[in-house]
Amino acid sequence: MKAANIVVFIVLIVLQAPASAQRSKTPSLEKRLGDSITVIARRYMFSDTIRRVRILPDKLAKKVVVTANDDFGHIPFRPENVRQIYALLNRHLAASYPGYEIVATAYDRDIRSLIPNYLRSRPDSMRFYAQPSLPVPVVTPLDRQFAIQHGLHNRNIAIWNSHGLHNLNNDTVWGWQRPNLFQTVEDLLTSSFVLPYLAPMLENAGAQVYIPRERDINPREVIIDNDVPGSSRYREYNDRYSWKQATPGFSNYKSWYAFAENPFDSGTYVVNTTLSDPYETSRVEWTPDIPEDGEYAVYISYRSLPNSTEDARYTIHHAGGSTRFSVNQRVNGKTWLYLGHFRFHKGRKTQGKVVLTNYSTKAGRLVTADAVKIGGGMGSITGIRPFRFSEGKQVPAVSGYPRFAEGARYWLQWSGAPDSVYSRTRNTNHYSDDFQSRGYWVNYLREGLGVPVDLAFAFHTDAGIRPNDSILGTLGICTVNNNQGDTLYRNGISRWAARDMVDLIQTEIVTDIQQTFRSDWTRRGIWNRSYSESRVPDVPTMLLELLSHQNFEDMKYALDPRFRFTVSRAIYKGMLKHFSATYNQPYVVQPLPVQRFSSRFVGRNKVLLKWKATVDPLEETAQPVAYKVYTRTENGGFNNGVLVQADSIIVPVQPGTLYSFKVTAINSGGESFPSEILSVYREHFEKGEVLIVNGFTRVSGPENFRLGTMAGFLNDRDAGVPYQYDLSFTGRQHNFSINSVYKTQNNPGFGASERTHDGRVVKGNTFDYPALHGQSVREAGYSFVSTGADAVGAGDISLLSYKAVDFIGGKQKQTLLGNVKKSPDFQTFPLDLQSKLREYTQRGGNLLVSGAYIVSDMYDDPGGKLFLEEVLHAKPAGSEHRKFGTVRYESAAHTGLKLQGRLEYHISANESSYFAEEVDVLEPADRKAWEAGWYNGGEQAAIIVSHTGGKIIVMGFPFETITDTEQRDKLMQRFLQYMFKK
Repeated sequence: MKAANIVVFIVLIVLQAPASAQRSKTPSLEKRLGDSITVIARRYMFSDTIRRVRILPDKLAKKVVVTANDDFGHIPFRPENVRQIYALLNRHLAASYPGYEIVATAYDRDIRSLIPNYLRSRPDSMRFYAQPSLPVPVVTPLDRQFAIQHGLHNRNIAIWNSHGLHNLNNDTVWGWQRPNLFQTVEDLLTSSFVLPYLAPMLENAGAQVYIPRERDINPREVIIDNDVPGSSRYREYNDRYSWKQATPGFSNYKSWYAFAENPFDSGTYVVNTTLSDPYETSRVEWTPDIPEDGEYAVYISYRSLPNSTEDARYTIHHAGGSTRFSVNQRVNGKTWLYLGHFRFHKGRKTQGKVVLTNYSTKAGRLVTADAVKIGGGMGSITGIRPFRFSEGKQVPAVSGYPRFAEGARYWLQWSGAPDSVYSRTRNTNHYSDDFQSRGYWVNYLREGLGVPVDLAFAFHTDAGIRPNDSILGTLGICTVNNNQGDTLYRNGISRWAARDMVDLIQTEIVTDIQQTFRSDWTRRGIWNRSYSESRVPDVPTMLLELLSHQNFEDMKYALDPRFRFTVSRAIYKGMLKHFSATYNQPYVVQPLPVQRFSSRFVGRNKVLLKWKATVDPLEETAQPVAYKVYTRTENGGFNNGVLVQADSIIVPVQPGTLYSFKVTAINSGGESFPSEILSVYREHFEKGEVLIVNGFTRVSGPENFRLGTMAGFLNDRDAGVPYQYDLSFTGRQHNFSINSVYKTQNNPGFGASERTHDGRVVKGNTFDYPALHGQSVREAGYSFVSTGADAVGAGDISLLSYKAVDFIGGKQKQTLLGNVKKSPDFQTFPLDLQSKLREYTQRGGNLLVSGAYIVSDMYDDPGGKLFLEEVLHAKPAGSEHRKFGTVRYESAAHTGLKLQGRLEYHISANESSYFAEEVDVLEPADRKAWEAGWYNGGEQAAIIVSHTGGKIIVMGFPFETITDTEQRDKLMQRFLQYMFKK
């Protein structure tokens, strides 16, 4: 080599020494940085090892950019972990790059910018998706009686409960979009969160909620419309201004609809001019012919016109009275608008109709009226092929399932959306149509129906398996780039606003689960990936994968109503806090349901109702400032309630009428879920007064086990107790082998379950059993009041004031969920209650107790055993429960208890009552007690009677599950005659 070349070579080496030295060290340094960042990430979430760390120096800009794989961007960034990451990078890189700015990026953004706005001292205004609200909300409940100032008033929220039943391509067969696993299917599992919990919570906070699937689980449906006559009645009444017919409008002109057939373009609607004189109004009345007594959703429809009124006045006359709404008809026309669930009696009743008038605070505008829909109904949209053959006849290829079970694609067609919204494939692929339709529907709400949607939320569960008792956990997904690759919404706000919202809601969910159930619940990442449901909507959208429906440990929680309530409340709180941060407004969380509810007569014609607020350990703002007391008479519905400031009220009652009451808690954030329902009745010529104690408060998932390579749910032993109802149960698990792997949707391996209950609703705990017991007490000629068992234990009501107590045990049973709470929920007889019952019976009180686990639940506890044997004089006959279904009862005349007969009780899932799949077999604990009833006509005791200081009757099955009303009445009559006999 020549000397000149050697000099040049040496100079180059000197000039490039730092960079080449860096390159020689880069692989090991990148690995160390990735491992260190992974350690930081795992303090906040479950993270795979962060790999592909790259160190990119830029001499001209005097900057070093550090990037990594997508896992880096999945971190929920916080001021503290960003500081830790930057400190780490500076420690390793500053010396090699003196004077250089070091920048860590994910998704090509400085990770400091990925700290959500609500945690930043200087928020990014481009990430606040604030928009003008409607001057008047879409729906205003006129009988609410309180203002929601710090909740979700006038927020429009679109949510959907993942998948649904769909037509399989090129076939007339319908099927779920996910496999039947662990006694459910994702297509229904997410509905069991959204319909009973999340949607009502959002509405109780003042939001207008939109769901692209049927939200009424009632398979019965009544359509009342001017275009199609029937047993239901449509009537117009004209005064100063008359109703005039216009087109196009809704017409239910056929029982089924094929692709592109739109019932909202097939008929007419009527229109009138508004006036502000209430004495000259015209009106329209829709009177349904209700097929059965029950709860029905009420939907209205109308057309939105340029001069539509903003306060169309609707009144729903139902079994509980009349409830009024004001509807802003300028938006959301040509579709179904949900107003609420109401109880209706069978037939065409005067107190069962919907009325619209042309009254308005602003005269001269237009009010329109179209069809009214009551109930959920059965699916009426055909598959890709509109017909199939059945027994040689051509019939419509509809699903044959209740409408609530079907996917969004079918509801959207039924509710008037264009086929460009619900069928992006032009009716060639219903699976694709279904998932694509949800995002396009959000945009249709905004652009087609004029609803300023504030956020969208897709509720899903994921697939995936974890070993042993590990949790797969909760994943949040947003999509920053839309279909065109843009990162801005049409209003100019950054689509990164969605990541902030996802972070906040995911944080709320995981934190509440960890504090309530499972301290090691897994937080997965925040993904920015291209999914149709989060990519298409032009509003901040979150796609939630709550847990894995394929992972047994996750499903222990998913099937439990307590978990469903907590998760739904966390989602609601996350949305509330998102809006609070966006609009810089304070928030208040709606209270929890009240506790210690009791009733007692004060005078002949008055009842004192008392309750206590429930403290929310997870949310300090959730404190009530007032309460609402709702009343029901006989078998009607509840009225609109009375607002009270105190935690008690005296209400008048009339002898001969059965009254029921429930209470909600109120604050400026909204209204709580209701309390249990208590009932009272004053007999004209009473034989005595009975106190009914409701001790059945349990809601829980089914019994589960893990033993070696076998695990699963044991519905035949204990199916758990749904809250109100369960729409997600599809059938019992039949594959318990942990090692059984997924092969196909019809052969999904471990957890595979039957489809015997697909689309059928299972009745749960209605918290309404004092009325059922009380009706039998009434038939026997006695008055009664009722109370919650917790009020008795707390000393709010004295048992000693009553000669007879009827204790409802139901399916109360100690139930533990998770590793946070160390003591179980739902003991049959907590210590404070044991003390009150012991004192009562020792002083001669007469006691009837019934329940499926009434003696077995606490017999393994030494104190519980003493209570059962010394107070109830009963014990379990062995350790096993039994499945029976019938009871023969008889008692010798010399005992004073006249019993003879036979009864049946519910032992399997049904829509009318919860069921007792296994019950206690009883045995007298001493010679003071004797058997008075036996299961299935055999020798296994179902009823134990004793007479010491007081008369005690113990039933090993729940009284309220007796199938025949006359049998219930007869048994109660005999029991009370015995108890009140001197």
